[in-house]
Amino acid sequence: MKFLRRLFLLGLLAALGAAGAVAWWLHQPLRLAAPAVELSVEPGMTPRTIAEAWIAAGVQTSPRWLYEWFRWSGEARRIRAGNYEITAGTTPRDLLEKMVLGDETLVTVRLIEGWTFRQFRAELAKAQGLRPDTAAMSDDQIMEALGRPGVHPEGRFFPDTYAYSKGSSDLAVLRRALHAMDRRLATAWEQRAAGVPLRSPDEALILASIVEKETGLESDRGLVAGVFANRLRIGMRLQTDPTVIYGLGEAFDGNLRRRDLETDTPYNTYTRAGLPPTPIAMPGKRSLLAAVNPETTRALYFVARGDGTSVFSENLADHNRAVNRYQRGGK
Repeated sequence: MKFLRRLFLLGLLAALGAAGAVAWWLHQPLRLAAPAVELSVEPGMTPRTIAEAWIAAGVQTSPRWLYEWFRWSGEARRIRAGNYEITAGTTPRDLLEKMVLGDETLVTVRLIEGWTFRQFRAELAKAQGLRPDTAAMSDDQIMEALGRPGVHPEGRFFPDTYAYSKGSSDLAVLRRALHAMDRRLATAWEQRAAGVPLRSPDEALILASIVEKETGLESDRGLVAGVFANRLRIGMRLQTDPTVIYGLGEAFDGNLRRRDLETDTPYNTYTRAGLPPTPIAMPGKRSLLAAVNPETTRALYFVARGDGTSVFSENLADHNRAVNRYQRGGK
């Protein structure tokens, strides 16, 4: 009887010792082979595979202990797929919590107001950790993949900063930007002023893209939109250089020549009345709102001063004087 009692006590002490060791281990920072260790947990990976993958990635502990911790915690089935990164000071408890909460390591890409879709694509192509699924796709194929077959991509994506986990598809970022523009445009259209000379949200998007390219100055956006609204009302041609430049595409060498203004294309607003067939850039929120709420003005002309601001004129004579002063160096 004494032998059995002693055996029981030894077993109990061993169990308590093991439990104590486990409790101690759970609260100790994991040793890492590098300042940061990263792992992509893929859908379908088992807790054992995940534990072994962390060890292979650079976590210096027992894979069996890590796996048993995942299993004993009761949280193993709640581990989410994603890209995770841990740094010095991370304990086994922290590691499991991060994966259960889906606390992924995110990267960001910034898409700038006024950029074209071609520039958007170039930025996404060099974005860190973004899977280039669209690399071999044409613009039309991209729009079809996004559920918008036959829609021209220009202007359809909202410029913003987008966060994503490493390994995400560039199509996923484009889809988010597409839906963001849908929402922004719908909201702006609902807030349009009475009498604005635009027949649809698409026309508002086109005008907003022109405003975006014409000025980056917040105080001038409404006035620029007001000039174009006045011209649309009376059937006057918009005569805006950014549309001509867009129509030239890659042929534009940075120097807009008279012959370019006289060569007819669908985007030449010197030779054609009304709005161009599509947006010419990705407008931001402020340009969208300016397009649907243009400032009330009698101006029909404006010219850049060269310092970011513009001079607005109600008649051609005043406009010519402003052009001579600010564009031709006249007095």
